[in-house]
Amino acid sequence: MTLLDGKALAEKIKERVRLEAAKLPRRPGLAVVLVGEDPASRVYVTSKRKDCEACGFYSEEYDLLAQTPQSALLELVEGLNGREDIDGILVQLPLPKHMDEDAVIRAISPEKDVDGFHPMNAGNLLIGREGFLPCTPAGVIELLDEYHIDPAGKRAVVVGRSNIVGKPMGLLLLRRDATVTLCHSKTPNLADICREADILVSAVGRRGLITGDMVKEGAAVIDVAMNRDENGKLCGDVDFAAAAEKAAYLTPVPGGVGPMTRAILMKNTLLAAKKRQNLL
Repeated sequence: MTLLDGKALAEKIKERVRLEAAKLPRRPGLAVVLVGEDPASRVYVTSKRKDCEACGFYSEEYDLLAQTPQSALLELVEGLNGREDIDGILVQLPLPKHMDEDAVIRAISPEKDVDGFHPMNAGNLLIGREGFLPCTPAGVIELLDEYHIDPAGKRAVVVGRSNIVGKPMGLLLLRRDATVTLCHSKTPNLADICREADILVSAVGRRGLITGDMVKEGAAVIDVAMNRDENGKLCGDVDFAAAAEKAAYLTPVPGGVGPMTRAILMKNTLLAAKKRQNLL
């Protein structure tokens, strides 16, 4: 069984981004907005700041109180949309319950939507046009490429149908000529469907969801989820030890998909900077 080392690949990608960014007339700029004090979001934001430093980017961080009115957040986003030195805008999700996430995502200029969540970028993905790809699914594709796992002609099963991971993951695998099944909480016979997968991606957020008997012999198993067990240790959806006995390829948690998500964010920000400086 081969471990898909997302941490090592992410470092390679960030080094390539750093070298390209150093050649630009103006260094790429990323603004990250955090509303409230969600501990996991705080960790992500801190990591993204370090990634910007490693890639030679300019970065700004905005910490807003949880009770901040939505109008104030939209005003901040609008101001960042007009900034020449800011190429990418990332509003960390989830937002407090009084805010409309869709309205906030739509407020971000599609040209600065380095998360790839804006309806325009989502639509471009659907119809096969160029646009910013959501970071996590794009990171999974990079991992498959790195280990020469070609989805073409293979049966791919994606468990989870979120707009952030599940749906775009299915579309990206379809773009690579896989035959894709998208599963969710209402899917009957989930285990039977998973057992047919040459490439199995789980992005639900439920520890132990994918058991060893759901894994096809020789499959590539991609665990996107980040959960914690009863001891507070990070784990995914997949029973790692059981899956490792049957899978040919398997992502660890942590150290698999997570670092790739952040690396693709840097890649998207570089792309945004190049476009906005008319270098593409």
